Amino acid sequence: MKSHQPLRLHVPEPSARPGHETNFAYLHLAPAGAARCPPLDVKPAQTSDLAFNLVRVLDDEGQAVGPWAPKLAPDLLRRGLRAMLKTRVFDARMLIAQRQKKLSFYMQSVGEEAIGSAHALALAGGDMCFPTYRQQSLLMAREVPLVGLICQLMSNSHDPLKGRQLPVMYSMRDAGFFSISGNLATQFIQAVGWAMASAIKGDTKIASAWIGDGATAEADFHTALTFAHVYRAPVILNVVNNQWAISTFQAIAGGEGTTFAARGVGAGIASLRVDGNDFLAVLSASRWAAERARRNLGPTLIEWVTYRAGAHSTSDDPSRYRPSDDWAQFPLGDPVARLKQHLVGLGAWSDDEHTRTQKALDEEMAAALKQASKHGSLQDGLLPPLATMFEDVFEVMPPHLHEQMRLAAEQKVHA
Repeated sequence: MKSHQPLRLHVPEPSARPGHETNFAYLHLAPAGAARCPPLDVKPAQTSDLAFNLVRVLDDEGQAVGPWAPKLAPDLLRRGLRAMLKTRVFDARMLIAQRQKKLSFYMQSVGEEAIGSAHALALAGGDMCFPTYRQQSLLMAREVPLVGLICQLMSNSHDPLKGRQLPVMYSMRDAGFFSISGNLATQFIQAVGWAMASAIKGDTKIASAWIGDGATAEADFHTALTFAHVYRAPVILNVVNNQWAISTFQAIAGGEGTTFAARGVGAGIASLRVDGNDFLAVLSASRWAAERARRNLGPTLIEWVTYRAGAHSTSDDPSRYRPSDDWAQFPLGDPVARLKQHLVGLGAWSDDEHTRTQKALDEEMAAALKQASKHGSLQDGLLPPLATMFEDVFEVMPPHLHEQMRLAAEQKVHA
């Protein structure tokens, strides 16, 4: 009888830990302009090559090349760069505010600004995004009122959610930004359901679902793919592969030896793998997917390849699990710098304008933070009334909640 070696369990590991240099060869990159652009009515199975390739437009010199290169007015590109800068300035200000104990918790999106900024510009008014906590660039591109957003982060007396959400789980219905969920992957299947409802009503609005690489391991992700495929829901399924799910490398979620985009093809969904740090590629791919949805051609899954430059959250220290220079070594670069290079090459931007814009945005952010702070912060206790913990659930509040509210009020008085 043939003898065999003992069985071994495979546990994926990143190519480097602190003190070593990451080998990014696992990304399987492609030159700018190399990926083909299929017709909108392409069969999902015929996108399998695009699920393993990488849609890129900007080359190393900042030139737009290849079949995905969109013809864009410089003003739209300037608007996109401003949205990206605004997101980065907003993140920096909120991080400082958290360190000053004005808010309890925050999550930045440094390095991922191109994805939400460009995607928002590809959608129409009324389309609904179902985001995670790292898509604040969607809101910056849509120019939402900053004071109201910051009040939500501070959970203060002017928080429209009345302090019922975690600080980074904000919501803006009028801006097409669904309430962020604290439960991983639930927003993905909610987006598919919303899109199905839009189709049932004969509406023209589409949905855009967001998820990180780590959360694709959740069952709701796969359920969402099944429903989206079966009913050809008018939805864009965005997988932001920023390489890390807190301290867990993306391979633990199934990214080793394959791509997250490949899961879409396997589920019968047209799928793309796109350079998430290339603003032009993001905008072009987003427009392609949105148009497919509006023409009743079915859903599209897009894997955005990017890198989480900062910590997972203000409670995280990435130096404990990955090399400190990973962001600087990431081969797809800084999305802000890449779009700036392209605009400068077009003669539509300059270093001076870049500096002036950053300064103006920082002043705008400081003023908004100051105004929001007048309504309270974590430091001063100007919070929504205690009764709001019990309201807006039942049309007529049941007796046991009346009793709990009374006891809570008494405890607050005696505290």
